[in-house]
Amino acid sequence: AELEELQQALEASLSVLRPGGRLVVISFHSLEDRIVKQFIAQHSKEVYDRRAPFAAPQPMRLKALARIKPGAAEVAANPRARSAVMRVAERTEVPA
Repeated sequence: AELEELQQALEASLSVLRPGGRLVVISFHSLEDRIVKQFIAQHSKEVYDRRAPFAAPQPMRLKALARIKPGAAEVAANPRARSAVMRVAERTEVPA
């Protein structure tokens, strides 16, 4: 249920983010991080329609910017932070 809510929130973010807006997600569990990673990857590439090879590709909607894990000092100060992963993506300009 929570993982489905995460997926729904990610999908909704595409309609709310303006071009240049940043999507920042901090996950604390590998399943959550996998969903975020795959979502960003899926929307960070141009999609070609195999049935129409000469048609213009559907433009990418996100640009992956960063994957950040806590440093040693942060984990020493807060051991629960060790599993955290922060992923950052930027909304791209989408032609009208």
